[in-house]
Amino acid sequence: MRRIGSILLWSAIAAAFIGPGTVAAAASAGAGTGTALLWAILFSGIATFALQEFAGRLAVATDQDLATVLRRRYPTGFARAATVLLVGGAVLLGCAAYEAGNILGGAAGTMLALDLPRDVVTVILALAAGSLLLAGSPQVVARLMAIFVALMGAGFLAVAVSLSPPLGPVLAGLVPNPGFADDPAALLGVLALVGTTVVPYNLFLGAALARGQNLREMRFGLAVSIGIGVLITSAILIVGTALADAFSFEALGDTLASELGAWARTGFGIGLLAAGISSAVTAPLAAALTARGLFGAADAPEWGASGWRFRSVWLAVLGIGLVFGLADIRPAPAILAAQAFNGALLPLVALFLLAAMNDDALLGENANGLAANGFGLLVLGVATMLGLTAVARVAGSIFGFELPDPGLMLPAFAVLGVFMGRAVTRRAR
Repeated sequence: MRRIGSILLWSAIAAAFIGPGTVAAAASAGAGTGTALLWAILFSGIATFALQEFAGRLAVATDQDLATVLRRRYPTGFARAATVLLVGGAVLLGCAAYEAGNILGGAAGTMLALDLPRDVVTVILALAAGSLLLAGSPQVVARLMAIFVALMGAGFLAVAVSLSPPLGPVLAGLVPNPGFADDPAALLGVLALVGTTVVPYNLFLGAALARGQNLREMRFGLAVSIGIGVLITSAILIVGTALADAFSFEALGDTLASELGAWARTGFGIGLLAAGISSAVTAPLAAALTARGLFGAADAPEWGASGWRFRSVWLAVLGIGLVFGLADIRPAPAILAAQAFNGALLPLVALFLLAAMNDDALLGENANGLAANGFGLLVLGVATMLGLTAVARVAGSIFGFELPDPGLMLPAFAVLGVFMGRAVTRRAR
């Protein structure tokens, strides 16, 4: 029973990263490249587990969440300002960007299943998310999210299985193809898949959930939850391969209905609705937990789950999503831009986390060993490679300069990330 409880608790992580952004990123990748980018989902799952295990182990060992640890490691001066502005600002902005996509995508999904005006659906989604956030502690909200994980998983997996994809291309897609860097669309797809799965704000949410947990149970629940999330994301990519033209929620719903029947459109809509509600809850919750760790204290009444400061943070993030949802904005481009933005910010958050995990004075025997640092440096290297490559392409298009050969540029960025991580771990020791 304790393991089942751990799975239910940690299902919040899967519910957080499988939102409309994941649907847009994975389905767009499937529509554009078929199953060739399945390897990016697999890598994202491994990276998510590695970083979430770091954040969870940090919380178990110190009985503090990640934001609190960062605040106490860098209490004054430039380091404090950098922590608050870079990490805190990136996470809070990322939560707001995700929330806009969650509301937009959740409304689009609801309208595929129900014949209701968009403004009405948007308000209903925001009210549903707000009601869940008022339900109680982060642990209570996390267990409620298990219901939505089950709904979205059932909807997307049923549609993917019905499409009966050929096994050969699916297996081939699990092996990286270095040529993806020569294709801007494929590179953006990889960055979006990594950014929508290895979500920076989830590290702060996971650390808050891990407090008071047993390490073994935490790792088990986390592994099962992320494994289910990777399976669902892969199913969404396979569903996207049914599209002949550019991705949109409506186009995908119509394509599925024409190939599999009206039930597939309804199932897709229900899955997208569940994904939207679950992520619309977790993004504001993670923002509030991050703000509490950086600016307040868990035992202060105003920063408790029912405190006015805590609630004002998640209400502000939820309000941003509602405003974007009521505006006349196409959901898919906004969602994909948010995923790419978060993919570029991931190396920064991973660097701060890796530094904390090598602080022997803070963690003692729970500090990272050689193998853990190896995984951490691998994740940081790949994340830096993808993030800097995306930034370089944007700069090249703006200023009109030609980029180096990808065969040189990608390894150089990866090595840079590893060297930065190595320098940070040595300094932390």
